[in-house]
Amino acid sequence: MLPVSGPPAMKVDLNADIGESVDVSAGGDARLLRTITSGNIACGYHAGDSSVMRRTVRAAYRAGVSIGAHPSFPDREGFGRREMPLTPVEITEVVLAQLRALHAIATDEGATLRHVKPHGALYNMSVRRADIAEAIGTAVVAFDRQLRLVGLPGSELLAAGARLGLTVAAEGFADRSYESDGSLTPRHVAGAVLSNAADAAARAVGMVRNGIVVARDGISITLKIDTICIHGDTPGAPELAAAVRAGLEESGIEVTAL
Repeated sequence: MLPVSGPPAMKVDLNADIGESVDVSAGGDARLLRTITSGNIACGYHAGDSSVMRRTVRAAYRAGVSIGAHPSFPDREGFGRREMPLTPVEITEVVLAQLRALHAIATDEGATLRHVKPHGALYNMSVRRADIAEAIGTAVVAFDRQLRLVGLPGSELLAAGARLGLTVAAEGFADRSYESDGSLTPRHVAGAVLSNAADAAARAVGMVRNGIVVARDGISITLKIDTICIHGDTPGAPELAAAVRAGLEESGIEVTAL
């Protein structure tokens, strides 16, 4: 008799935004790289520079972490979290410039770019605005259509990526509060950022195993995700990431790169 196979194993990627501070080797990035499976590297427009990008790529490559680009609006003063009135054509060029810059460094270090995840205001605007989502997707297609595009489930960004023939990945956030429409709670609202490791781990497990996250008003939101994010600048991010990974693995969920 042939053995009866069980249900397919649950898998999820664990990503973090890295390369956003000068001290890559001794700071939070070094500890995050022990836990995460994918890293979204700042490309110099909201944080980092060529030296920081190089050190971050090198550290991620050595840690066996999948490398992705984290492009943003050109807004170093606002850390890329301010909306900017760029046209779609300008957004495409801004994203392309950042992909080119990180790719050149990655290639020089023997590494390969695997995905693209917009940062901050660019990410949030691409959730709701089809023109901005299309501009980002157009940049990715023009640069390398093998790159995976990461965005919020149900967002205009993922819809644009799929329409343009890109492979897309839906992202959940273990360290952020949600609104009832599935969007992230704005950072200026109290409780928008979760800093308790046990809460973050429980949220991550619930998203993967049950496909549900509870919004700030108590409403349960149904979502299907491929990757979970811990923001690199969240207080205690390395500890949060370690708790999330431990919680996932203890629940029988394999943590692996996209």
